[in-house]
Amino acid sequence: MTDAKIRIKRDTDIAKLKDKEWLYTNGLGSYSSSSIIGMNTRKYHGLLVASFNPPTERRILVSKVEEAILMKGQEYSLSTNQYPGTFYPQGYLFQRSFERKPFPKFAYKVEDLEIEKTVFMVQGSNTTIVQYQNASKGSLRIRLNPLYSDRDYHGLFFENGQYDFYLDQTDQTHRIYSHYGVPPLYFKYSKGDFREDRHWFKSMEYWIEEYRGMDFAEDIYSTGHVDVELSAGESVYLTFTQEENMLEADPAVLKAEEEDYQRKLIPETVKDEFVKDLIIAGDQFIVRRKSTESSSIIAGYHWFTDWARDTMISMLGLCIATGRKDTAKSIMQTFLNYLDQGMLPNRFPDYEGEEPEYNTVDGTLWLFIAVYEYYLKFDDKVFLKTVFLKLEEIIEYHLQGTRYDIHMCEDGLLYAGNEKTQLTWMDARVGDYVVTSRHGCPVEVNALWYNALMIFCYISRELDNDPKDTAELSEKVKESFHKKFMNADGYLHDVYLDDNRVDGSIRPNQIYALSLPFSLLNKKEEAAVLDVVEKHLLTNLGLRTLDQKNIDFRPTYGGNPWSRDTAYHQGTVWPFVLGEYYLAYLKAHDNSQQAKQFVKDHMLGLRDHFYEDSCILGVSEIFDGLKPGHGRGCTHQAWSVAQLLRVIFKAGLFDTHHD
Repeated sequence: MTDAKIRIKRDTDIAKLKDKEWLYTNGLGSYSSSSIIGMNTRKYHGLLVASFNPPTERRILVSKVEEAILMKGQEYSLSTNQYPGTFYPQGYLFQRSFERKPFPKFAYKVEDLEIEKTVFMVQGSNTTIVQYQNASKGSLRIRLNPLYSDRDYHGLFFENGQYDFYLDQTDQTHRIYSHYGVPPLYFKYSKGDFREDRHWFKSMEYWIEEYRGMDFAEDIYSTGHVDVELSAGESVYLTFTQEENMLEADPAVLKAEEEDYQRKLIPETVKDEFVKDLIIAGDQFIVRRKSTESSSIIAGYHWFTDWARDTMISMLGLCIATGRKDTAKSIMQTFLNYLDQGMLPNRFPDYEGEEPEYNTVDGTLWLFIAVYEYYLKFDDKVFLKTVFLKLEEIIEYHLQGTRYDIHMCEDGLLYAGNEKTQLTWMDARVGDYVVTSRHGCPVEVNALWYNALMIFCYISRELDNDPKDTAELSEKVKESFHKKFMNADGYLHDVYLDDNRVDGSIRPNQIYALSLPFSLLNKKEEAAVLDVVEKHLLTNLGLRTLDQKNIDFRPTYGGNPWSRDTAYHQGTVWPFVLGEYYLAYLKAHDNSQQAKQFVKDHMLGLRDHFYEDSCILGVSEIFDGLKPGHGRGCTHQAWSVAQLLRVIFKAGLFDTHHD
């Protein structure tokens, strides 16, 4: 279903509709998002969620628009909301379809009257535009009622005396001040008559927040409604923006420019619709960071920001594989600007005055993979020269020791943290309780460490430097890795602590010993590890984070924060690690046509999810461990999309150029 169109029958159960979402972004970290029936189901949903300090400090300014067709003296609402014990109104009963390409588009029909709604944002601008087009043969009248908020996107909004939403109206333009001393929100309607009618919509509920064990009800404000008469084929545009200059722009022109922007994202070599759609979906994560005036990558929507680990992994597919050279270089420079004690920041501050956090052991090592794949793709030796000293600095700090007791042991392996720290990608923590500490020598960290050393040697030779000492060290690491991680059952320990203590849990982290550019295993060992991963962890949507037979395995992900976080890496399925499995499988089978066909066929599970489930034209962060089905966690995750693209381009799948 590559048209990304969902047809809705009159008798369709709302339960089958309310858990499907859409998302549209603007390159600043801002977004517009809701369910496919226009009912906000998350506190993070909103028509205009604007980033005040890109890509962070996001605030929900416009929640949604209540829409209705006026006919025969009656009002037929097209909107759907959830209130305590009921859904009201039930406009989804009039909805005929939702489609996502190239924009979120909703089609409604009331008797012989039809109307289509299209939503999009403007790249680089905190501006959302909603188009309503009369698709009937005759004229019709509609009533449009914008609902406003003014809150941090993590919070909720309630009626109180502070917010009066002062309205300054000129012609068909409103300047709306939620309260004294704040900059205005601009609202413009291209035609129609406004009637002021102030009231609160009380106790609107968000069922996904209830499922997540969070507060899930809030109040939203209306200043009034716009009544519009549309002749056959005619449109009215609603523009919501923080930027006054956008009021003079022609919405139809902006819409055409958005379509053109999407077309230009696609390399000429790409013919397959799935790959095209993945590239456009992946672009939603690429943002401009104001603090550095350079590019970065949002880890996931709706609530994540830009983190080193996620960014380094995601850029491999979102930027390097797709040929976005300048963007990839800008992203690496963004993080290198904050290099400190040989470490990249795990997380930039969300708000001014906060300091970057450096609590990651693997995020910095992924930089070496990014530099290596960047160079192989673009042959940019000038860039190698600019980053060489930085890479050398990183290795020196890891040899000598840096934050969080990250240091190289006598055997060459890399050690990190203690029982109170969470430094790997399995970083769930509830208060002081670290769910999967993995302190010591984690298997994927040491695979990354070995690859960092090998890549440094490679770059040194490319720049005519002698990497003798580093080359000798890499051999030592490889020898120690075999001794300490390979066990008698043919798979790799997850964490090595010392000669008497190992964590032999079957987890997907061992796949990195095969999938990374420089393998630590011979062919026989690769086959054995693949076999264990396939038998115990492989699903059609990703790899389980823990073997089902392990006493700590958690079959489902849901409930309150404690329940969710303690299941996060204890069996929950992650699609991004599936990309590493694909790369390992292809490598172990010498990139044969049979291996490529297996990967292509197996990828259909996530392809179906991409078009039909959770975020339409998105890939979820995680799935339940026992029976993975509906997406969990973030509805659209950067590295979930990126790893698919990375594999597709590396293997030359789906009519893409194999570099």
